[in-house]
Amino acid sequence: MRKRRKILTVSTAVVAAATLPLLISPVVSAAAREDDDDSSRTARLYAPPPDRDSYRQVARLAWRGDFRDSAGLLAMVRTPQAVWYGDESPERVEALVRRTTRSADMQGRLPVLALYNIPGRDCGSYSSGGADGLAAYEAWIDAVAEGIGDREVLIVLEPDSLSLLPSDCADESNADQTAAEQQPTAEQPAEQQPTAEQPAEEQLAAGQQTAVEQQPAVEQPPTDLPPLPDPGASTSPPAASAAQDAAQSPDPQAADPRLPASEDPAPKPAEAQEPSGLEPSASQTPAPEPSAEQPGTLPELPPLPTPDPVTPDPVTPDAEDVGDLDTPVVEDPETAARYSEINYAVDALTALGNTSVYLDAGHAGWHSVSSIVPRLIKAGIDRATGFALNVSHYQTDPDSAWYGRLISSCLAYADEGGDPEDCADQSWSRRHARRWLHAHVPDEPGRMKHFVTDTSRNGQGPWAPRAGAHLDAQSWCNPPARGLGRRPTTRTGDALLDAALWVKTPGESDGRCLRGTDGPLDPVRGTVNPDAGEWFPEQALELVRYAEPSVEVFRRTHGR
Repeated sequence: MRKRRKILTVSTAVVAAATLPLLISPVVSAAAREDDDDSSRTARLYAPPPDRDSYRQVARLAWRGDFRDSAGLLAMVRTPQAVWYGDESPERVEALVRRTTRSADMQGRLPVLALYNIPGRDCGSYSSGGADGLAAYEAWIDAVAEGIGDREVLIVLEPDSLSLLPSDCADESNADQTAAEQQPTAEQPAEQQPTAEQPAEEQLAAGQQTAVEQQPAVEQPPTDLPPLPDPGASTSPPAASAAQDAAQSPDPQAADPRLPASEDPAPKPAEAQEPSGLEPSASQTPAPEPSAEQPGTLPELPPLPTPDPVTPDPVTPDAEDVGDLDTPVVEDPETAARYSEINYAVDALTALGNTSVYLDAGHAGWHSVSSIVPRLIKAGIDRATGFALNVSHYQTDPDSAWYGRLISSCLAYADEGGDPEDCADQSWSRRHARRWLHAHVPDEPGRMKHFVTDTSRNGQGPWAPRAGAHLDAQSWCNPPARGLGRRPTTRTGDALLDAALWVKTPGESDGRCLRGTDGPLDPVRGTVNPDAGEWFPEQALELVRYAEPSVEVFRRTHGR
């Protein structure tokens, strides 16, 4: 009887995959639960029509007999997720937004919109683009607002826009130019290295480095992926290396930057995803690191004559560099314009009345709390609903929840006149941080800023490449063997966490991922990855197969 029921379910998936027009209608649904407690249905989040390339893959898998993969992929693409907008003309984006919000309103569901059109987007990397200046961006935001009208919408505003400022782009470029020179002679301890594999690379001879570049893939090719876990069996993450375990620890040293189209090669700490040297502050000593060893800069800071000389903790060279990035005094015109653009968007969108607006705050392995909080304040967080974490990235849910609580607490502390440099940081021990929270911030969620997290690809946590595998890990860019995370829901069990969302469209590429090579192959996968935002069939299957919790493609009858 059970076997017959499974055959019937699979047959339904095959027929659905072969008839694309029917799949687009809301009548057909995937044979999988969206969340363990069905909470995403209670929240009634909006599931946009999937990309046609995803349905083509579903159909191909079904016709060749891969029924389990076909049904699992169908379940993934029909799960509620964000709708991305960027690069369209004002007229076009207004029409598209109006169509999406009206469709969601007719279904009684809440749409999630990811707005991604900020000028100078992604530092000119894989997801480069955006509006042509402040005036063009304001016109685009006005068009989005017109398309929304008075309908209820949740907006993730400009992923990576604050965690990767224009001023960070220049420093990242400088870091990339000097990376090769530092490799042969660097003597930094492992915990100070910007990438997990860098220490081993520093030990490689020139000939060995060449050999490494000629070995394209150190991971299993997509065709060798393990089969989907049996729905009745417990799903546990694949065996992880010591480096991978470290990357998933509470200590924020994982990487970041990228979205459906945001592959920002931003820098990260030891286990960080981004190998550049921009944000090592997240893995350095606690918050107040700005620059105890930079007396030469003090005369330029009249309002702050003494803070740096009395910094309690010694500062490492890397921490000094990061401190410079976050110094609010030195602000180039492009960075000043970035804050103006975000502030304008916050005011225009919140004025609609039924919109919830969340600003970019990166993730736990990127910026320290004292680094990102001043950026949020300057961008108008006081007028926004809250902030968004882990968009298009891989940090675990516990790490994101803890990082979000620290940011929210620091914002409340700063709102009462406190200095963000004094805030508890994610690099502190939990015991130390909780003492600070108890002493400085009342536990009143109603008076604090809330946040949302992206769980679309964090089922297995951050990826830790093998030591010495390549020059530039780009851990945020199409890392292998990642899985879907928690299903979208607004019933989170955390008073400060408004929703767990699939912001990044699972199955879409982060970019070509050359990882410091001349390409065109991704040296990790041994294939040419699709451009940013395009459908990536191999990665889509990985997300389903490594999902945690697992994707159940066959419903179970209660009591069996």
